[in-house]
Amino acid sequence: MKSNRRLALTVEYDGTNYQGFQLQSNEPTIQGELEKALKKLTQESIRVRGASRTDSGAHALGQVIDFKVNSNLSTDQFIKGLNFYLPNDIGIQSAHDVPEEFNARRNALTRIYRFNILNLQMPSPLKRLTHHWIKEFLDIDIMCEAAKELIGSRDFRHIAANYPKEINTIRNVTRWEIWREQETIIIESEANGFLRHQIRRVNSILVNIGKGKWPKNILRDALVAGFPLGWKPPSLPAKGLCLMKVTYPDTWQKAEHETY
Repeated sequence: MKSNRRLALTVEYDGTNYQGFQLQSNEPTIQGELEKALKKLTQESIRVRGASRTDSGAHALGQVIDFKVNSNLSTDQFIKGLNFYLPNDIGIQSAHDVPEEFNARRNALTRIYRFNILNLQMPSPLKRLTHHWIKEFLDIDIMCEAAKELIGSRDFRHIAANYPKEINTIRNVTRWEIWREQETIIIESEANGFLRHQIRRVNSILVNIGKGKWPKNILRDALVAGFPLGWKPPSLPAKGLCLMKVTYPDTWQKAEHETY
């Protein structure tokens, strides 16, 4: 039977115990848990699609998913019912009926990610799963200067994960901002999309610039020509990364506004 309805949900999750968002065989994933909960609630086999494929261990405050369904449950019943069946580290924050053609991934204008760094001499047990601990002083002023090279249409082929030549690795970056809130340094980036390891590897470069280990212009040079002998710096751990929000055209944002 053809599904007669499409829903979009905003999902929050702690990704510590999951192998990323995308479905994997024999591994716990966010998508897998969502589809199991939907099956219990609606008695339908439903495949969901997400706006962004967060990495293993990464978190989300504003992931957006969509799916087709036959159920006549209200959006409020979907929120309450799914939150009943989902594990306590995944939660539905909002639900909306959307047009049949809506696609959480393709219709997204931008994704906003935040990376949290705990910049203290001693680690924090309470923040160990959501912050990356760095005890050395970080000069965020010089990090901000270096990050200016990221703004605009940029090719991240030399920095992100290895991609075949036929894959487009150009992304339009709206902002890459860095600021300090007491002991936490926040790096927030917004773009039309991100490549695998792009955010965590760029932030790794920025951290080394902030420590004074690397020159400010290394990021500009890496974007153009890469690193010597094809070497790429290690990525920062995924636990510090959180998908904050996915933005959509006005027609979607008006309905979504109440969520944020």
